[in-house]
Amino acid sequence: MIIKCIEINNFKVYKGCMRIDLPVGSGKNITIISGQNGYGKTTFLMSLVWCLYGRQMADVDEIYKAEIKSEVNYNRYIRNSLNKRAESEGETAFSVSVAFLHVDTLPGKPRVEIKRTRHIKGSGEPEALAVLIDGDKRDEDELDNESFIRDFIMPIEIAKFFFFDAEKIVSTATLGEVEQGEKLSQSYCEVLGIYQYQRLRDDLEKYQSELKSQTANEDEKAALKRLDTALEIAVEQVEELERQLVKLKDEASEIKAEIEELLTDFTIAEALTSADDYREWIAKKEELEESIKELDTELKSLDEKIPFAIAGDLLIEVSDRVARERALTDQKFSEGRIDRISDAFIDELISLPHPADIAIQHRVQDYYIKGIKNLLPKYLGRNSTNHTATEPTEIRHDFSESEKDELSGFIDAIKRDFKDYDRRWGTYRKYKDALSHMKRRIRQWAENTKSAHVQDYTKTKLELERQHGAKLMEIGKKEAQKRDKKNEIKQYRKRINEITDRLEVSKDKEKISDCVEQTIKYLTGFIGEFKTAKSRALSKSIKKSLDEMLHKRYLIKDVRFKMIDKYIRVDLIDSSDHTINKGALSKGEQQIYATALLKGLIDESHIEFPVFVDSPLQKLDTVHADNIMRYFYPTVSKQVVLLPSSTEINTMGDSLSPLIGRTYSIEHEESADGERGHSSFKAVNRMEGLVDAFEK
Repeated sequence: MIIKCIEINNFKVYKGCMRIDLPVGSGKNITIISGQNGYGKTTFLMSLVWCLYGRQMADVDEIYKAEIKSEVNYNRYIRNSLNKRAESEGETAFSVSVAFLHVDTLPGKPRVEIKRTRHIKGSGEPEALAVLIDGDKRDEDELDNESFIRDFIMPIEIAKFFFFDAEKIVSTATLGEVEQGEKLSQSYCEVLGIYQYQRLRDDLEKYQSELKSQTANEDEKAALKRLDTALEIAVEQVEELERQLVKLKDEASEIKAEIEELLTDFTIAEALTSADDYREWIAKKEELEESIKELDTELKSLDEKIPFAIAGDLLIEVSDRVARERALTDQKFSEGRIDRISDAFIDELISLPHPADIAIQHRVQDYYIKGIKNLLPKYLGRNSTNHTATEPTEIRHDFSESEKDELSGFIDAIKRDFKDYDRRWGTYRKYKDALSHMKRRIRQWAENTKSAHVQDYTKTKLELERQHGAKLMEIGKKEAQKRDKKNEIKQYRKRINEITDRLEVSKDKEKISDCVEQTIKYLTGFIGEFKTAKSRALSKSIKKSLDEMLHKRYLIKDVRFKMIDKYIRVDLIDSSDHTINKGALSKGEQQIYATALLKGLIDESHIEFPVFVDSPLQKLDTVHADNIMRYFYPTVSKQVVLLPSSTEINTMGDSLSPLIGRTYSIEHEESADGERGHSSFKAVNRMEGLVDAFEK
């Protein structure tokens, strides 16, 4: 399957009917479409996804989901997609059509054309989808066109791997192991065809139950019939609830957007504030007033201490002088006491009687008396160090020890009280400003609510808020009903299985039943073997791609791809047989890894579908970029459409040139108002033409 051409008519930046042909053949499978940023590369890819999937385009890529969310909802987003200049000229519709050739999922590989049109004005269905097969409009009696595209052209889960940009590749690589495994699992199973076998097994199990139910007695048949009917009704109800929820959520988001649009003018915004908000303002005002009162009391209590805080340096100087005077007084007192002790000690020592046979000469006695007088002060605590020049030589203040401590405590209190004075004063000013602002809001609200003009706005807003609340309540009820119905479905199926498990197949259906039973067992085993075989093949394919594209050939020794139930795990093994932390890889290596995942999947899926890549070389260094152009894009699909930026064009090597069939430059024409410019496609002479266009 290849895309022959795409026509874009008045979609976003493209005005009028823009046709772009995407020919392949003669070994040329690559088309280049490029332009400056903002000219319409991403819009081109978006137009294709919108054409195929419409409202469900958000399920293909996060970028489309974000685009829709930024415009509130799908209806508003798509309504704003009409080209502005075309709209100013009276156009009321836009469309995108895609023509496929050799659609191998349909008998005879026919030509299929899909066209989606959106009308922004007028009565009737706003969005129309047409599908033509070999020029004839297909019959929608059995399958609607939306389902036909998902079943026979490209399922959404598969589309995720054929429409992507480099940012998506990098995000895939940087997901955590569990998140990545869960995110990839469903898509991989769909792309590899595993789900088809699982659905076939489920259908056979259902058929087996139907065979058994034929042998039920009258009561069992009646019970099964009631359960089957209830199950069918419940499934239909869930589908209807899902449709209603989509509609309700769109309506709720529309109302929310209308409320936000009302609040564009500040005065009106103030006036439209609800009574609950007004009461909240009053409470906030009272809270601020109380806080200001407390701070005011605290700050006033410090007024009498402010002179002392201002004279803080002088206070500290006085305190130091008092401390030194106190030390000098203590020292003098201590020295006098030591002298008295020394004299008393020597007097008693001299008066002690001594033996008659010991004669103490007067000169020896004087020697020891002088020695004792010198030694006793040392051991009794006198400081023999010379006084410094800063110590007082006279007593001025004569503070007692308690008075000195009281002065020191007063200075500490001053320091403590004024330590966060600036912070408290700043808080006080901030609260005063906030109170002033709150009073203005309250006064403005009171004045505005008296205006008839504002009262109309207020009434409108209150009504919209009521409607929005009602929609949210209805959504909540529908969600609860949906959950209940899904639980009912589980219970109905469980009870049906309980009845059929007790039954035996009739004699005339035993051969059919045995055949079905064997097929179910065979399919169960086959699915397991199929997963194992695909895991091995994917491991080899990913390893081969990594070897080709990574310039560090020694980095990855092995790749181990595992499919476990609804989880996929991919381990990269280094030369020491350790698992590599993918988060530790460089951005370029992460992109190469994710690209190898994509290539492996596409190779093993055997799906023939064009691959579209926006910004194909983003975050790649020169070597990795050259490898990815040499080994990935030429072989990933029979038809590859690359949308490089102007900077990427300059880094593209010669390896792609022989494979390029057609090259387009996106030209942009600005309008006088700067908001109604439009883009168009211009075929240029291969890569050289693009470079010339950018330089121009």
